[in-house]
Amino acid sequence: MAPLRIPHAPLSDAEWQAILPHLRHDPTRGRPSDRRQKLDAIFRVAATDGPWKDLPESYGKPDTISRYFRRLTHAKFWEHLLLALAASPKGHPLRRIEGLICRACRRAIRIRGLRLIVLIRRLNLKRALPAPPWLCPDPDLSEILFDLQKARLPTIRGWPKARAIGWLRAMRKCLTVVAGRRYIPRALKVSWP
Repeated sequence: MAPLRIPHAPLSDAEWQAILPHLRHDPTRGRPSDRRQKLDAIFRVAATDGPWKDLPESYGKPDTISRYFRRLTHAKFWEHLLLALAASPKGHPLRRIEGLICRACRRAIRIRGLRLIVLIRRLNLKRALPAPPWLCPDPDLSEILFDLQKARLPTIRGWPKARAIGWLRAMRKCLTVVAGRRYIPRALKVSWP
């Protein structure tokens, strides 16, 4: 079992009531499931760096919990929760579990991709990024640099060849940096809070 990286306790009633409006109720066949217990399990796994299979048996089957996590992610639950978290005041129950929400969003980035990274950056919730911000993609900065390059391109023709090539290489390097790293070392991911 992977050790806890941040403190984890079962959701309190106030925290559950704060999360509940963002959960869609999808009536399915069969026995109704305990959504609160499943979210507790998701937050328990998010508090560690371990795989789903390391989930203690008291939370249920790891396959069931990971499937529920994927369904929530495809239903944009984590985006709604991040928006609510960003809009909530300091004493709000969502603020008490901000670390768990952010760590769960890191796992959701694997499914949602760049859209979730853009939202996290715009909400300034950098703890939800999978690595330090300078290693993750920054689409907004990329657009700014692209517009700068596009505006400057007509004037480059009058420049000396060496200066123009140097400027274009610098812009290419900048765009490469804001695209983020393709591979982030595990040691860096683990050290990110």
